Amino acid sequence: MKAQQTSRSGRRVAPKVSCEDCFFRVNLLCALDVQEPCATFRPSEAELRPPQQLRLVFRQERRTRAAWAFPSAQEQAALHA
Repeated sequence: MKAQQTSRSGRRVAPKVSCEDCFFRVNLLCALDVQEPCATFRPSEAELRPPQQLRLVFRQERRTRAAWAFPSAQEQAALHA
């Protein structure tokens, strides 16, 4: 890791970055043909990994029958008879 420099006023001076230091350029993932760092610049030392996905866990079926169902044809006929 590179040490940061300080100016005479005591402020930290940001190190100069270049396309050659970019994670995407180092790993041959850059599709741009520019010499200066772009908006997607990421330091090559950074470990860029997607977040771990949650596991898909299937729940066991608890019910074998729906909690509510339409009345059967016979039940409807009996109600309206």
